[in-house]
Amino acid sequence: MTTNLEGKFALVTGGTTGIGYAVAEALVGSGARVMITGQDSKRVDDAAARLSHGAIGVVADNRNVADLERMVGKVREAFGRIDILFANAGVTWPARIEDVTEARFDDQMSINFRGIFFTVQKCLPLMARGGSILLTASCVDEKGLPEMSVYSASKAAIRSLVRSFAAELAPRGIRVNSVAPGPIDTPIFDKLGLTPAQCEQARHDESAATLMKRLGSPREVANAALFLVGDTASYVTGANLRVDGGWTDI
Repeated sequence: MTTNLEGKFALVTGGTTGIGYAVAEALVGSGARVMITGQDSKRVDDAAARLSHGAIGVVADNRNVADLERMVGKVREAFGRIDILFANAGVTWPARIEDVTEARFDDQMSINFRGIFFTVQKCLPLMARGGSILLTASCVDEKGLPEMSVYSASKAAIRSLVRSFAAELAPRGIRVNSVAPGPIDTPIFDKLGLTPAQCEQARHDESAATLMKRLGSPREVANAALFLVGDTASYVTGANLRVDGGWTDI
């Protein structure tokens, strides 16, 4: 079934690479007008240019509420409303418990949890009945993994937000769901501070842990996201759709 998003306006935070970019690309391909955000101005400009079709790039750090307010102002000027919000911006910084610094703890929770909360809060005035909010959760909220304590906790918080947001916003006709990626082949492997050999080993180990014995692609996550934000999921809210090759449940 094809998702038709003609006439819809979408905001994708963290939309310059990986899953965020793949979802933005899928939204554009389905007819939506899209605005993406990121922290690096060059990556933002390059990603918007690749998306084309009138895509707009805005530099914003979701740790900074003033940035989020400015971002919403840009959406208001360009689109006038938000039909689809994909609050995706996030980071993964693995570390042993003993090595987690206060600054790293605060930054990771601020980006992955606090920033997502205030992104939704600031965008709500531009959302009307029929709107759809999608958050990026993770399969690690159900698993215990070494060196992932802070990240996993931040994603468990996102899963909790989805339930609460869905309950609060249902009377306003706004659906809220999350997509939970498992092992996905994104640039995140290259941002973990590992050597090339260690990156390759991490990819191999995560592939082997899935039933399908491979990493998923960002486009496969985008396909799930497209379903959740579209009208074909009109009776779905508060849900968490795992895209993990069977990694979590089996």
